[in-house]
Formats: sequence, structure tokens, C-alpha cells
Amino acid sequence: MALRFYAQERVGLFIDGANLHAAARALGFDIDYKRLLKHFQEQCRLIRAFYYTALVEDQEYSPLRPLVDWLDYNGFTMVTKPTKEFTDAMGRRKIKGNMDIELAIDVLEMSAHLDHVVLFSGDGDFRRLVEAVQRRGVRVSVVSTVRSNPPMVADELRRQADMFVELEDLASIVARAHNPRTTTAREAPKEQPARETPEEESSSS
Repeated sequence: MALRFYAQERVGLFIDGANLHAAARALGFDIDYKRLLKHFQEQCRLIRAFYYTALVEDQEYSPLRPLVDWLDYNGFTMVTKPTKEFTDAMGRRKIKGNMDIELAIDVLEMSAHLDHVVLFSGDGDFRRLVEAVQRRGVRVSVVSTVRSNPPMVADELRRQADMFVELEDLASIVARAHNPRTTTAREAPKEQPARETPEEESSSS
């Protein structure tokens, strides 16, 4: 199902970076954020596009930093915070970077200025948020995938949404074209699937 917008409908994008990254990887493609933003700018009255991710601050180089910097300079509102390191019961070092609270607060605050929220996440913890926003008269579309194994979207979130959009159906619009060209300053860097990044560790949180 494709995203549908009404005339003059005010739209906000809320992208759970870790969750979208994991969903796209499960489907075998990378997100081209330049194409994604351009598509929505052409299809609707886009008010704001938020992107949420946690960063490992003590790393000398974070694979996420080029993407975060590019998004920040190219039309996205970036919301970041430092990751937290902890040791689990098995003594393994873990990195946690959950952005659920930040995303939920922004959706609630922005709902007074929006007619349609597009949530790029399959996290079932957002079901209650979606319900609260709907009671304010705002439509909510959820973009994730049921075609991965296992599915990346929680059933309760999919049922609550006014519209569920299969991410794979948007691949022709938002997927990065793989070619040998060197990335230019105008192209968005792709997500780096480095194991130590919060995109890996927090995608299942």
C-alpha cells in the first residue's frame, strides 16, 4: 500500500534510525535519504523530518557520524544522544541507545501542528503513542516491513496505525542505487553496518 496524502495536509516524518536501518538491511537494501526527503517534499506539505539515533561518543571515529552530519545539513532535524554502556548477566559488554522517549515527546508536541504523522518504525512500544496522537485528530501511517524473517513490525502497532506501508514497496523510491561512483558532497552517506554502532545494538530494543 502506498502512502496517501490529502490536499494541504501537514505532514511530519519521524524516523527511528536504528529500526529503519535494521528493516532495510533485512530486506537487502540501503536507504537513500536524499531520495526519501525529495519524495515526501513532492508528495505532500512536509513540515518537518526528524531523524533519531544514538551515538557512541568515546569512539575516535563513529561510522554513523558522516550520515548524521549529512542529514543535519540537508533538511532533516537531528535528535541524538550518547549511548550507554553496560555489562549483561553473562558479562558481555553491551551498548544501549534507545531513542523512544525523545521520539514520543516530539510526536506529541508536533501533533498540534500536523495532520498526518509518518512513523518509520516497527517498535510495538509506540502503539500507545499512536493511539494518543489519533485521539487528537491526527492520522498516523507506520512504515516498516512484514516481509523480513522475522517481521520487523509489531502486530499491535500495525493494527493501531491508520495505514501500514510495507517498506519493500517503497524500495523503488527510497533505496540507494548501488554503483561504483565516489560519493559526492551532495549525496547522503549510507548507514554503516558496523557491529559496534548503536544501530545494531538498539534496533531490537
